[in-house]
Amino acid sequence: MTQSTPFRDHFSRVSSGYAAFRPRYPALLFERLAGLAPARESVWDCGTGSGQAARGLAEHFETVWATDASAAQLDAALEHPRIHYRVAPAEASGLPDRAVDMVSVAQALHWFDRPRFYAEVRRVLRPAGVLAAWSYDLMHVTPEVDALIHAFYTDTIGHWWPPERALVEARYETIEFPFDRIHVPPVSMEAEMDLDELAGYMRTWSAVTRYREAQGQDPVAPLIDALTPVWGTAETRRPVRWPLAILAARV
Repeated sequence: MTQSTPFRDHFSRVSSGYAAFRPRYPALLFERLAGLAPARESVWDCGTGSGQAARGLAEHFETVWATDASAAQLDAALEHPRIHYRVAPAEASGLPDRAVDMVSVAQALHWFDRPRFYAEVRRVLRPAGVLAAWSYDLMHVTPEVDALIHAFYTDTIGHWWPPERALVEARYETIEFPFDRIHVPPVSMEAEMDLDELAGYMRTWSAVTRYREAQGQDPVAPLIDALTPVWGTAETRRPVRWPLAILAARV
């Protein structure tokens, strides 16, 4: 990505759904990441969206600076006494030099102008500060459910994924990360969902939004119809798991 890359807003139009249906990150993730920080005074959660990660970080840091380029996303965020939300791009946080002990990026690093963002990280982190970024790809439910969702992902909406999605599919193994990595033990995000919640979550996908706007119809509804025989009734709740790909470094 070049320095002139504009902010591409894939989620403002689904901000309420994003806040309601995106899964919550596990407490264990924040415990492990906070344990890497040199102190727990402040953290910058960049690309916070509606604040899912910011709320987890607020359990461990005195102050959370949570920024996003989308005002609509921040409007859907839940207030918290330790979280300070502000509209700002990843490459220009507005924070003072050496202001934070950690920078976190949840499911957003692939959207950034990364060279400029990394320069901003170096500016705002205190000595021995930590950068942590993570992402998640397709969920796992059962083999029968997974097969139908994978076909939907690749065939029905595959054409509509932005190119940055390939970095998520590669579990961030191909993303530029010019720092010496710190090993973080594997962590998975888990939730229980019924079909309505699954549909709400999938309607927050960037490819679904682009498909719907281009084709004028909702691609998720036919998928839910196809899933019903292998899922159960509308009230059936199933465990859903997303393995997290985690990058961490002391900058």
